[in-house]
Amino acid sequence: MQQIVDFILELDKLKGVARKVRPLGLDRYENSAEHSWQIALLAASLAPHAGPAIDINRVTAMLLVHDIGEIDTGDTMVFVEHGWEERKAAELAAVKRIFGMLPEQQRTTFQALWQEFEDGDTSEARFAHAADRAMPILLNLANEGQSWRENGISHERVIGRVGPPIKAGCPALWDYLEVRLEEARQKGWFGA
Repeated sequence: MQQIVDFILELDKLKGVARKVRPLGLDRYENSAEHSWQIALLAASLAPHAGPAIDINRVTAMLLVHDIGEIDTGDTMVFVEHGWEERKAAELAAVKRIFGMLPEQQRTTFQALWQEFEDGDTSEARFAHAADRAMPILLNLANEGQSWRENGISHERVIGRVGPPIKAGCPALWDYLEVRLEEARQKGWFGA
């Protein structure tokens, strides 16, 4: 029991990992714990648009563990274009440390879910990636491009970085977002 309690208290640190987009109506940036919770609910809500073979419980579990490595590494904005190999190696070391706090069965289960998300080879992982990539877009659209403008993120960069994984994981979601992203471009909500 103590291992589980120690693990859960370690996860509390995820609440202190700031991201680059603001929650609606707030002046602060969201944290990674809020992000993970919200995309898990986004995926569950999008379940009718997933393929029939998708195990939504597995997707939800993946989304709840996918950013745990950020406790040690911090968050990197999805639109960053370089340094991903080093970043992923650091995240792997972090999740091994953090999941290593758990008894063997839970450690193995959670690390396998994290790795499945990272590999992106299963239909569940692709659907999870779609939800993960969509949430910053949804918040930016609701905030008139707040983090895109603040960080100089262009329309082309957004489309290039998040379009393929969203389209691969949930085509109906991409169809919806593509139209809204074009509307945002026309409104000038992107950086240079």
